[in-house]
Amino acid sequence: MPVTDLDLLIDAARAAGKIATGFSGATARRWDKPDNAGPVTEADLAVNDMLHDTLRAARPDYGWLSEETEDNSDRLEQDRVFIIDPIDGTRSFADGSRTWAHALAVAEQGIVTAGVVFLPMRGLMYSAALGQGAFVNGTPIAPSRQDSLETADILATKPNMNETFWRKNNVPGFARAHRPSLAYRMALVAEGRFDGMLTLRPCWEWDIAAGDLILREAGAACTDRTGAPLRFNNPRPQVNGVVAAGQTVHDLIRSALRPF
Repeated sequence: MPVTDLDLLIDAARAAGKIATGFSGATARRWDKPDNAGPVTEADLAVNDMLHDTLRAARPDYGWLSEETEDNSDRLEQDRVFIIDPIDGTRSFADGSRTWAHALAVAEQGIVTAGVVFLPMRGLMYSAALGQGAFVNGTPIAPSRQDSLETADILATKPNMNETFWRKNNVPGFARAHRPSLAYRMALVAEGRFDGMLTLRPCWEWDIAAGDLILREAGAACTDRTGAPLRFNNPRPQVNGVVAAGQTVHDLIRSALRPF
């Protein structure tokens, strides 16, 4: 039986976990990227090199977009593209925390068709393929059935709670929590462990591509901050924020947000 894109991503994510956990996060060499683009460690680069060599060898006709590879326009000419974050939550990794992830996806004509979010230190493998449902460690997942925004548990950073983002400066009273990996936040909502998540800043595609498919295949709604479906492999690889939740809570968040 031929290896599917999802099988390929799962195997690659496990290999990435072996490399990353071979470093001591707190002692791995770390430096800051230019233009305040955040930190990077030697583990990020080692994982990125392995993923690039492994995935491109398996699918040489796919384009490549990764946080740790200098971007070029070649990928825009390809029908399918790998979208990769070697370590999502690098600060968490460098601090010695367990809450960081490998986020791997394939997009075809702008739509994610296979995605994996793997947290090796927590033993969590979230996965999805288009039309086949979403899973964690092989068990099907689904979003919560919460129907009230005021009593919901939402993953959101403090800046998103600025009253200027909300209609009539009225910030909803939901409980707010945070996890350092954006891909993990999306997976937690897909699993129903939180009722929703939002980030209103522009988001890099590699942070959210895998999570977008996992959410949608689980049965959640996932859009940009305006309510539009997410599209990937853009010339500038960013989308206009993310709002994700079960359909009812998603609609309530969108209704509460000021129009953009």
